[in-house]
Amino acid sequence: MSKLQTKMMLLVGFGAMALLPGARADEWNQKTVLTFSQPVEMPGQILPAGTYVFKLANSQSDRHIVQIFNKNENHLFGTFLAIPSYRVRPSEKPIIRFEERAPGEPQAIKAWFYPSKNYGHEFVYPKPEAVALAKANNTPVPAMPAPSATKPAVTTSGPTIVALLAIPLKTEEPTGEEVELVQASAPAIALPATLPETATSLPLIGLIGMLSLGAAATLRLSAITVK
Repeated sequence: MSKLQTKMMLLVGFGAMALLPGARADEWNQKTVLTFSQPVEMPGQILPAGTYVFKLANSQSDRHIVQIFNKNENHLFGTFLAIPSYRVRPSEKPIIRFEERAPGEPQAIKAWFYPSKNYGHEFVYPKPEAVALAKANNTPVPAMPAPSATKPAVTTSGPTIVALLAIPLKTEEPTGEEVELVQASAPAIALPATLPETATSLPLIGLIGMLSLGAAATLRLSAITVK
């Protein structure tokens, strides 16, 4: 095989590699690195100022389960229940919405949005915290019974995913009334065990074939020219 033929085959090979669908894990678990300059409140706990990794847990439920890790992802701070929250215009950057708290208390994280997504994740707070947030912000807050009332299975990082999926949800109104939860409709987010392919491989195979034919034609033309 001539040097020209070798170069053309390499170009075809690199072209095929460039066209292979990429595996973007962040698109599935929505991994987001966030840094807070001050302590922030999450359902049932306070996160000190620092850098955290937010991820969606692998759950087949239509409930959104969010896990928060430290920067190195070797320590789990908590597993939190959330419901879909809608934005008309998605942002190119991660968005965190806060709920106001009393002066001197950490702001409470209301919702987290992954870049380019209309639907984010609004956190569900235990009833006592939800009641306080609803009154302080004059807005409804999704709530679940306090841990002492439900006694869910817990770990050192809070309720397990199984326990969160079984918890009944309500909405705490600013008036103090508790009503049935009405949430935005969003597709269930289920994380596969392995990253799925973004599309069938048939178009890719066809395109690689076209590249090969083009390379072969070029090689033939080059051979004729050399003669």
